[in-house]
Amino acid sequence: MHLLCSVRTCHQPLALRERIYVCANGHAFDVARSGYVNLLQPQDRRSHAPGDTPQAVTARRRFLERGFAAPLVDAIVAALPLRSGDTLLDAGCGEGHHLGAFRRAYAIEGHGVDISVPAIELAAKRYRDCTWVVANADRFLPYADASFHAVASITARLSPEEFRRVLAPGGALLVVLPGADDLIELRAAVLGERVERDRTQRTIEQFAPLFTLERHARIEHHAELDRDAIADVMSSSYRGLRAREREKLDTLRAMNVTLSRDLLLFR
Repeated sequence: MHLLCSVRTCHQPLALRERIYVCANGHAFDVARSGYVNLLQPQDRRSHAPGDTPQAVTARRRFLERGFAAPLVDAIVAALPLRSGDTLLDAGCGEGHHLGAFRRAYAIEGHGVDISVPAIELAAKRYRDCTWVVANADRFLPYADASFHAVASITARLSPEEFRRVLAPGGALLVVLPGADDLIELRAAVLGERVERDRTQRTIEQFAPLFTLERHARIEHHAELDRDAIADVMSSSYRGLRAREREKLDTLRAMNVTLSRDLLLFR
């Protein structure tokens, strides 16, 4: 499995020499102490610290580790059956919870890419048996063509062309979208809206030129969230809450909340 240099005019294979990745053109990338490599180029970021903040990343990990979304995670892992040794890329992997679950279930070779340094740092410290890379998956996935048996994009940004490029012929792509009624009770209480947003058909049409839809499944789970869980799921899902909305959030003590996902399996 070869990483590629992310310099726009290069894209040559990277070789690991001690703790530095180097390409034939002399571009070098250090491996961080926690084990990840940062391949993000200055022109591929829109801010000094793109992606999820440390606060959002740690809030998401706390929420997932408390098991509120465990039925959803289990269904996502089951939706992409893999064999031991298969290569899987999680594009927009966040703090690594889902890729770690795939690794435990199938003993796959796991690779995670995210634009957020805090997310990849947290993932690399916890899941040391996977490869973690900071990169902008919207622009360029730093892997050779046809590298993976499967790609997963779990409530993350979508790049059909790049997903197709790095997938081997016949490879599987799992796209997971927030369900139309995901967090609808919290959205009503905090944001003042109870609108169901169905992104499924639009996504199917987006991928139709390059992929064939094999299966669509909708999964739903209801969880009784306490005050801390409510704060964590909203902090990790909505980064731009206004002061008035934060005040409403602070008044909530417990609530039964809908967690839902649409699972789209493409070839």
